Amino acid sequence: MREKFHHLSRRCVMGMVGGVMLLVSTMAYSAAILEGERMSPVQGKEGMVVTSHFLATQSAQDVLKNGGNAIDAAVTAAFSLAVTQPRSGNIGGGGFMLISSEQNDEVVAIDYREKAPIKATVDMFLDKEGNADSQLSRYSHLAAGVPGTVAGLALALEKYGTISLKEAMAPAIKLAEEGFVVTPRFSDGLKQKEKMLAKWTSSAKIFYKPDGSFYEPGELFVQKDLAATLRRISEKGAKEFYEGQTAELLVAEMAKHGGLITMEDMKNYSPTMREPVHGTYRGHDIYSMSSPSSGGVHVVQILNILEGYPVSEYGHNSAQTIHLMAEAMKRAYADRSFYLGDEDFVKVPLKGLISKDYAAKIREGIDAKKATPSSTIVPGKPEPYESNETTHFSIIDKFGNAVSNTYTINFSYGSGIVVEGAGFLLNNEMDDFSAKPGVPNAYGLIGGEANKIEPNKRMLSSMSPTIVKNQGKNFLVTGSPGGSRIITTTLQVIMNVIDHGLNIQSAVAAPRIHHQWLPDELRIEEGLSGDTIKILQEKGHQVKQKTSMGAIQSIMVKDGIMYGGADPRRSTALAAGL
Repeated sequence: MREKFHHLSRRCVMGMVGGVMLLVSTMAYSAAILEGERMSPVQGKEGMVVTSHFLATQSAQDVLKNGGNAIDAAVTAAFSLAVTQPRSGNIGGGGFMLISSEQNDEVVAIDYREKAPIKATVDMFLDKEGNADSQLSRYSHLAAGVPGTVAGLALALEKYGTISLKEAMAPAIKLAEEGFVVTPRFSDGLKQKEKMLAKWTSSAKIFYKPDGSFYEPGELFVQKDLAATLRRISEKGAKEFYEGQTAELLVAEMAKHGGLITMEDMKNYSPTMREPVHGTYRGHDIYSMSSPSSGGVHVVQILNILEGYPVSEYGHNSAQTIHLMAEAMKRAYADRSFYLGDEDFVKVPLKGLISKDYAAKIREGIDAKKATPSSTIVPGKPEPYESNETTHFSIIDKFGNAVSNTYTINFSYGSGIVVEGAGFLLNNEMDDFSAKPGVPNAYGLIGGEANKIEPNKRMLSSMSPTIVKNQGKNFLVTGSPGGSRIITTTLQVIMNVIDHGLNIQSAVAAPRIHHQWLPDELRIEEGLSGDTIKILQEKGHQVKQKTSMGAIQSIMVKDGIMYGGADPRRSTALAAGL
């Protein structure tokens, strides 16, 4: 029986508009960006959707307009992103979903992270000399974990939704079958990844024209194989993906190219309900994802450390605020390297890591005037024991439900391998395990024994879907892609709102910083003043300006009004209210 997440009525999901109308909406959207209209948050009273692609936002918005709840809209958005944003939207990957119900006064978490195949071994990515082979862990069929997205979305809809899977998938099927208009970002992505994608015949057939040329902005992109796969799932349920023709296609792909996933792996996969990590920050309740994500643990841990400082007095992105944030981040990432892993396999000292007492001990070791070299920082002793291309979306409905969802196939376009005949990309999430303790992964993150490869184990993640409540009411829904920067990106939007009083669009757009302990560098985006950077350097920070970090899609509720903030770092992102 479905749990009662309140709704008023149930109606069919409306299909997307045709190709010509899509082109018009794309042009109008681009014009809005150029004119700066998105610098103010979008408002709504009866619902808000914020995703990284306007077509997914529109499909989810239609669900809310037709009486569906936030969970219905979230599942619709996720499948639509699998069509329109294949670099990260997916059915071949996995992720995490947080759902908050004001009516039931609860927040639940769905873990649909990928799992290691049964035949996976601890040394499967080591060469003859015992060194980690990143080519195997990132760009081969061995890199794929057993996908969880389809099962996770189906579970969310079954337990908390009000529409059928067939209704939720209808917009995605239409977009795949009839096509959608290519955007500049979509076209540029395929051009940048041509070497990786064109290597595989199955991928080249999908993402490039028969003569090998590129799809250019304004052209129609059709995915017949993916449409057929989605239609099978919509008609036969999630079981089809794991036991039917789609599973057989995936397993055949594995067998042909030396991969490990079998029909037994597919049949045995199931998502898991988890208790979210819960902390408090300046009177607000913070709910975020628990293990096998490190995200929620360290968002709460860093907030606990910073709660002891008058951050609002120091000012937004002042040198002192950034210094303290960086020092807290270093220590959290050091702990991540040692303690975090799949709690079904290892003991994670959760209560200790998120305790206020542990945060106070950490603060004692922070010099307010000088940076601590990472080489002198080691994981602490909490007691007792208890991607770069990812995509996040946030949704709130008029019934008091909120959804924060982050899912991924890891790298941009995952492993680059499309399942022949099925039309979707394989993830390369096995790289998120520690191939060899102490050796950094693709994001420079150090891992240890807690995150070693084991059969059926879920690999550690940084994904941090987060819901902040204030006096029992949904206040902030947020989360981001960005690999190791997910945690700090999510953290800063929370602080921008609570500490610095920024509106949600300003909070999302503001320049960000990041420190992950190793390498010992303070990464910054453009936008910080030269004076601020100089002061940080004088404090001992190795400041490095690099490309933008994250793409955080967020919603804030204030005085009964919903405010949506789409991240300008993604040209296709869109917030839409009702």
